[in-house]
Amino acid sequence: MGKLFSIGEVLIDFIPLEKGKALKDVISFERAPGGAPANVAAAVAKYGGSSSMITKLGVDAFGDFLVEKLVEAGVETNKISRTSEANTGLAFVSLRLDGERDFSFYRNPSADLLLDETEINEEWFSKRDILHYCSVDLVESPMKSAHAKAIRAMKAKGGLVSFDPNVRLPLWKSAEDCRNTILSFIPESHIVKISDEELEFITGISDEENAISSLFKGDVKAIIYTKGARGAELYVNGKKFDSQGFKADVQDTTGAGDAFIGGFLYKLLESNASFEELEYLLETKAEEFLTFANASGALTTEGKGAISALPTIEEIHKLMNK
Repeated sequence: MGKLFSIGEVLIDFIPLEKGKALKDVISFERAPGGAPANVAAAVAKYGGSSSMITKLGVDAFGDFLVEKLVEAGVETNKISRTSEANTGLAFVSLRLDGERDFSFYRNPSADLLLDETEINEEWFSKRDILHYCSVDLVESPMKSAHAKAIRAMKAKGGLVSFDPNVRLPLWKSAEDCRNTILSFIPESHIVKISDEELEFITGISDEENAISSLFKGDVKAIIYTKGARGAELYVNGKKFDSQGFKADVQDTTGAGDAFIGGFLYKLLESNASFEELEYLLETKAEEFLTFANASGALTTEGKGAISALPTIEEIHKLMNK
């Protein structure tokens, strides 16, 4: 079984203790480990896979806290470096009554953006591994170059590359910069996960089927289109596979998409996937992979935070078998 390598931000999510208030009106928060790539790594580890985080944290108490929580989650932290040049990133979150979120990020820059391409070791990766990344750390910074080197290195070893754009416009100079950067990285990826809220923004195409088709460029072999509570669709080799979502008592949607893709990538790793076998595996196991991923995402919304709300694999199987 291969290993998941997640590259990008690890940060503190400050979650409000009460819903239904604008961020400016929230009085008290509780801290939770977060950052989309870290959430995905934690999901894979919790379900029984092997995962490693590639990032940089500040030499500060928040960095110490995040390393501690990743270790508790079973994620390897030996590829996390530390710096005194910048602080660990923070995100303050407000929750609407339906569990949806608004974010305010504190990083100008944060430590993760200082990870340099020289700190990426090409020998880390092998054929059965998967590299996963998002767009938050693709802003102009040393970390953007680190992503590019890691992607090249994983592909050179015959491993898989997974991309979840996970659009966060407040972190970009402009929406155009965000869109163009995402569009430049999509063709470098084998698997692209995109949500119904992001599809038209990224592609500029309002028709759903045409928008999804437009994403099959470069090395892209599969598109996972997520629709929240309505489930997800997998597009591979000219075929479309549908799956239904699960009902959940939604408390907080933070990390639900990460738990979904974490569950999906765990199933790929469990199947010992490689580049040559990817399309065949996805076609033959689409229902199994999507159902597991949907259950993972749904159950995560019933808790607060992301890593702290991840379900056990037993809870996922129980929901799947209802």
